[in-house]
This record gives sequence, structure tokens and C-alpha cells, in this order.
Amino acid sequence: MRKLAAALCALALFAPVAQAQTIKDFLAAVMVKWTAPFEPFQLIDNIYYVGTDGIAVYIIKTSQGLILMDTAMPQSTGMIKDNIAKLGLKEADIKIILNTHAHLDHTGGFAEIKKDTGAQLVAGERDKALLEGGYYPGDEKNADLGFPPVKVDRTVKEGDKVTLGDTTLTAHETPGHSPGCTSWEMTVKDGGQDRQVLFFCSGTVALNRLVGQPTYPGIVDDYRATFAKAKAMKIDLLLGPHPEVYGMQDKRAQQIKNATPNPFIKPGELPTYATGLSEDFDKQLAKQTAALQPAK
Repeated sequence: MRKLAAALCALALFAPVAQAQTIKDFLAAVMVKWTAPFEPFQLIDNIYYVGTDGIAVYIIKTSQGLILMDTAMPQSTGMIKDNIAKLGLKEADIKIILNTHAHLDHTGGFAEIKKDTGAQLVAGERDKALLEGGYYPGDEKNADLGFPPVKVDRTVKEGDKVTLGDTTLTAHETPGHSPGCTSWEMTVKDGGQDRQVLFFCSGTVALNRLVGQPTYPGIVDDYRATFAKAKAMKIDLLLGPHPEVYGMQDKRAQQIKNATPNPFIKPGELPTYATGLSEDFDKQLAKQTAALQPAK
């Protein structure tokens, strides 16, 4: 994941024409993994993985229907629907769609699934314009980074709650990766014990410009506040928008072998991960700052 973040960050430093071509090449390379199938499975309690090999998508089963967390690339929407069906669940039962952040690899299927189901789309307040415009922040005209626009039915801020049946998720503002980047926390049962789960939005630099003409005003302060918040959170199970964030494939392999306790439960993983993100961020900030300095 860190190599991916570094590659994406490097793209942000190229001149516009070169950047456009490089983005095309990069997307072509990562698309192989991002669109590769992965067998859906139960992560823990009422949380299920229905994403691809390279992009995480989750279904949360409640007493009153399903909550969908993110989607993947537009061309993977059929695969996501098939994965939901493989678990014995019905797309028609999706009542709420939650978004972590408004980037094309996590929003591509929103418009189609929302049309199919009539589900309510909930997202961070500062990402609403991006979702409804179908564009990457600060790069509105780049079609390569665009996605099908979708109407946002409800926006959330820090501490807002989304409830469906017996399940409640709490929104945490974790901006930087996108202006309205939102992480979602919920409680699950692990045997007779309560466990805190966090669907972490993201903290990589990606294509964001941090200096010069930043992707959006205040982005550096946002990132730093997010890292501090993540390091302080008490979470038992970290999930994220890409499997690499939490070593999904390795943990799933252990789970298949009936490993106990559940290998996805790893208290302390979030602050460790956030520390690594913070260190990578400082390096990328230094590189972008140096790139703006006039040649001697």
C-alpha cells in the first residue's frame, strides 16, 4: 500500500499533459488487481467482504436490511452484486449506502446500485459536491479520474450516527485523502465480547497536491489532524478501502484454517498504521516542497 501511495504521489508532480498520460498508464497497471475477483466471506459478526482483490467493499447485515460500504470501479459493479448474491443476500435489501471518500475506485457503482435499490446515500459533508459532480477534488476536468455522478441524500459530520435496525455506525471526520473523508465506527459481537470496528477512510497522499496549489485549502493541517485522531482511537479491528491497509488476504487465509481468535481482531493495529502513514506523509510533503524550489 505504501508503494502504491508513493507512486500516486509522484504522479501529482508531473506537468499536466505528462500527468494525464501517466495517470492512464498507472490506472491500466493497477486495474488488473483492482478488478480481479475475490471470493466473498464473513469478516466478523454481521460484516461481510464483497469487494475485489484490490478494492474493499463491505456489506453490513442488520435486522432491517443491508448497509453497503463503498463500491469499486464502475466495471466491477456486476461483480459486487454477484458477491452479495453468493452470500445469500439480496441487492434489493440494501437500504443505506455509506461512502468513505469520493474517489473513483470507491464510488464507481453508487449510481447504478442506488438506482436499482432506492437506497439512501450517506457521505461526509465536504465530499458531497465531489460525489454529485463525479470528479476528483481539485481536478474537475480530468475524465480519467471521473465517475458516474450520484445524488447524496444525507451528509454527516463528526459524531453523527447512521442507524438501520439493530446496527448503528458513528461517523468520524478524517479529512486529507479527500476533503470529506469519513471513517465509520461500529460495535460487533465476537463470541460474548463487544469489539470496536473502524472502517478507516484513508490517509495516503495519493494524487493530492500538498503545496503550491494544494488540492484544497488546509489539506496539510487536515492530514495531520487525522493522523493524530487515528493514533488515539481504541479499535479492535481495522478495516480499510483497500485490502493492503489491514493485510486482508493473509488474515483471510488464516481464517479459512479456523485460526482462533479471529485473525482480523488486532488491537493496536490502527495507531501503528497511522504512524506509518504520518511518516510517509512527511516524506511526500518534503518531496513536493523540494520540487517547487527553483533550480540552483
